[in-house]
Amino acid sequence: MKNTSFVSTASGSSKALPAHRNWLMARAEDLFDFFQQRTFNPKGGFFDLDPAGRPLNADNPIRPIHTTARMVHCFVIGSLLGRPGSDAVVDHGLKYLWEQHRDSKHGGYFWSMDDDGPKDATKQGYGHAFVLLAASSGKLLGHPLADKLLADVTEVLETRFWEDRHGAIAEEFNADWTPFAEYRGQNSNMHLTEALMAAFEATGDKVYLDKAERIADLIIRRHAGDNGFRVGEHFDTEWNLDRDYRAVNEMFRPSGTTPGHALEWSRLILQLWVLGGRRQEWMPHASTELFRQSVELGWDREQGGFFYTLDWNDRPAMRHKLWWPSCEAIGAASFLIEHAPSAFHEEWYRRVWNVIADHHLDREHGGWFEQLTEDMQPSFTLFAGKADIYHAVQACLIPLFPATGSLTRVIPAAGKGWLVDRDQAGKPSSP
Repeated sequence: MKNTSFVSTASGSSKALPAHRNWLMARAEDLFDFFQQRTFNPKGGFFDLDPAGRPLNADNPIRPIHTTARMVHCFVIGSLLGRPGSDAVVDHGLKYLWEQHRDSKHGGYFWSMDDDGPKDATKQGYGHAFVLLAASSGKLLGHPLADKLLADVTEVLETRFWEDRHGAIAEEFNADWTPFAEYRGQNSNMHLTEALMAAFEATGDKVYLDKAERIADLIIRRHAGDNGFRVGEHFDTEWNLDRDYRAVNEMFRPSGTTPGHALEWSRLILQLWVLGGRRQEWMPHASTELFRQSVELGWDREQGGFFYTLDWNDRPAMRHKLWWPSCEAIGAASFLIEHAPSAFHEEWYRRVWNVIADHHLDREHGGWFEQLTEDMQPSFTLFAGKADIYHAVQACLIPLFPATGSLTRVIPAAGKGWLVDRDQAGKPSSP
């Protein structure tokens, strides 16, 4: 199917239309049902799923920490929406983080577990960022473990990972906190920015917000700004950009530039701007430029979808089409439609949803296809199946709420009438 999109000449955005909003909520409900029914592991944590939605390696599956933490965060969102059964998923995940992933001897949290204990005992900044997100989300439900988890991971991040002279975190350590790589990465710091904002929203402690602003200043205002708003991924210990970095596993450390991360930053920067009182004047411009660069350089004009990576000459490198860059494009476009409304942002909002609807939704088995080939056929070389609700469900829900904070903050504040309609200011209409 040819990739086309048409922008209505009527005023306002399609994301305010009742039929579109109901469609988004239905897709979110599909995702909640799919993951709630299939991923619960009675031995602790959650199963990754194969393409048909069955547990992968069911006898003794590996549980990466970010999968557990993201399930907690997403089902807190489910609880805030009033979905029955969500509280049990949150409780199950928080207990596994506290009782299994947490290293009671050395402190911090192991990267992955199986039934026999730590599978990968390293301490990763990326994983700790998601523990902070899960704890911050759990606090909003008043879960009894959330405050302990939040205090613990906050201390670990402060004393083990945070490098104040740079305004960002280190990447990784052995289980006993000895360092093993002279590497700094934007991906872990980007997700920590997301988690720090959630922690600020949950606690009101401005220390979290200050750290988020410092990370954004380093990675986006300085580094991306100096490179035409191309987001550098890999750095040395002094935060000098390493354009030649190559990782063995490019799932978490892709070479070159990654349009999806620029799109993710586009939304996070606007959220950070709002939470910080709209005083950082550079942030709205950075957000619009990150979005523009991503869609102009990263989108496949022939087949649709975002190439996974580009080289430093802006040519497609890894040509897979993954679900999460399109999800992040939806979140970014949704924020931009509210804070920098334009036909350009509206067109891309619709165009990306068209591709998701046509190619990523698995209408036979449920869930979304996480990887497509360049010509938009399901593929499983990078991702073995369906492991993650986090990107997809947030893409469905972010457009339904005001673009002023994390979903865990804006859902409780939205009040009645949020699903049916919204006024032009992006606030819930009266029922």
